Amino acid sequence: MTEMLKVVDLHACAGEKEILKGVNLTVNEGETCVLFGPNGSGKSTLMSTIMGYSSIQVTQGQILFKGQDITEMTVDQRAKLGIGMMMQRPPNIFGVKLGDLIRASSPNSEAVLSSAPEFKMQDFLDREVNVGFSGGEIKRSELLQLTAQKPEFILLDEPESGVDLENIDLIGRKVHDLLYDGNCPGRQRHVSSLVITHTGQIMDYIGADRGYVMRNGRIFCSGRPSDLLKEIRENGYGECDSCQQIISL
Repeated sequence: MTEMLKVVDLHACAGEKEILKGVNLTVNEGETCVLFGPNGSGKSTLMSTIMGYSSIQVTQGQILFKGQDITEMTVDQRAKLGIGMMMQRPPNIFGVKLGDLIRASSPNSEAVLSSAPEFKMQDFLDREVNVGFSGGEIKRSELLQLTAQKPEFILLDEPESGVDLENIDLIGRKVHDLLYDGNCPGRQRHVSSLVITHTGQIMDYIGADRGYVMRNGRIFCSGRPSDLLKEIRENGYGECDSCQQIISL
């Protein structure tokens, strides 16, 4: 299998505090991996580091995307290579309308804008990005932006958080559309993804090939996502009997 993303012995700090303490993780081409872990274990920091946000400083290790070292690249350089991210709590962007952002993001922007009703976002295109949006509206806005970007690799940070049952169904279906080739009803997944989830709800829509458990700034183990989720629900984040492999630190 071709490796889409490979994280090697990654250490990173936010300010003076070390958050990532030697992360090793791989996502193959066309693969969906889910990332489990307690609050504060470093999951969102890992995603922010992969995306290249400047608030995180890499102190050791590498991030490889399609075999290329992107550790020192900027966010826009990574986005141009084909990495996109749905943030858990994206910032408000004052003075920028959502429709204008979509137009600046895609040469096929008018087609994307015409699909806004499918995301229930047609009434938000003339509003400032995320300003006054509810949790579900923010998630739908992020997905509309990812649809415009058409990334090859998607980072999804808790797509279910702060979302009601009606919105999770819409969000789940739209994430599915991003990951699978709409021209292939046989559901051939053509986009890779790494998904943080606490509830596992998103897995009902997109499935998952591999699960990772993160604790204390490290990837502790990997295994079948459904087995890991079942054990976490029953026993919490202790020793993982369902793990297929302990990730070397």
